[in-house]
Amino acid sequence: MTTIPLVPHGLHHVTAVTANARENLRFYTGVMGLRLVKKTVNQDDVTAYHLFYADAEGSPGSDLTFFEWPVPPEQPGNHSISRTSLRVPLGSLEWWRGHLEEQGLQVTPVTRAGRPHLDVHDPEGQRLSLVEGGPQGVVWTGSSVPAEHQIYGLGPAELTLPNLFPTARVLERAFGLTASGTYPDPENAAHTVQVYQMGEGGPHAELHLRINPALPPARPGAGGVHHLALRVQDGHYHAWNAHLSGLGLRTSGEVDRHWFQSIYYREPQGVLIELATDGPGFAVDEDPAHLGETLILAPFLEPRRPQIEAGLTPLT
Repeated sequence: MTTIPLVPHGLHHVTAVTANARENLRFYTGVMGLRLVKKTVNQDDVTAYHLFYADAEGSPGSDLTFFEWPVPPEQPGNHSISRTSLRVPLGSLEWWRGHLEEQGLQVTPVTRAGRPHLDVHDPEGQRLSLVEGGPQGVVWTGSSVPAEHQIYGLGPAELTLPNLFPTARVLERAFGLTASGTYPDPENAAHTVQVYQMGEGGPHAELHLRINPALPPARPGAGGVHHLALRVQDGHYHAWNAHLSGLGLRTSGEVDRHWFQSIYYREPQGVLIELATDGPGFAVDEDPAHLGETLILAPFLEPRRPQIEAGLTPLT
């Protein structure tokens, strides 16, 4: 067991699933105003695009990413990451409500953990929520959204689960999160949502556990979330691996994703949680002024570039 304090310091990224990368690109850059900062492939399935959307620099904590798989729509339910929040500047929710409604999207105001949110679905049913506050993002001058309203980064991730205890025990003992309160489930006031925070908390550093034993298990698919990742300090990466191994948890071990280093663990109720370092970042292999403009492959995949490119459909 390590003696250094091991606590994640926020969300690193959320990875979801799309069945249509071209329309996904149009929505998240054209409507949501995010920047495509890395166009690559799933390193474990090179037939699938892996698209990374973020702020201007691809700052850790601002990444919403998508695998493209030709699968049916997700059936929502238990044992899943059920909603992804995106943080916007203070005072921006009204602008976003008008903007999204102009795009023909249905927007629903709700309150979670005492904060106002705007719930909305992307064209494939991906459940999103906008919330104000948290650390500022880096403004992208090429965004379709005015600078004063651009998305800062990720907000609280919501997990829908049949039971609290198994997941809460892992979050507390393995990952160092702390329980910081409850609130009524906006979708079913008979049930509660437990908030877990990383460090000092805040909308960029929370997981919300929505407990509803009556729901059937989710069926993965397009419009659903594959996994979430928590930010860990680069210098603590090996210590995290030793810490989790010391607890007897069955993890992926250390995995080099080229732009960051990862460790994966599927918690007892089936949700895949990744720990990811901040560095080295997306500019390690691209000019920061031209992020996301060409297909970038991790070095170990580069010898297979001709075959990989032949299996992908152009995005434009």
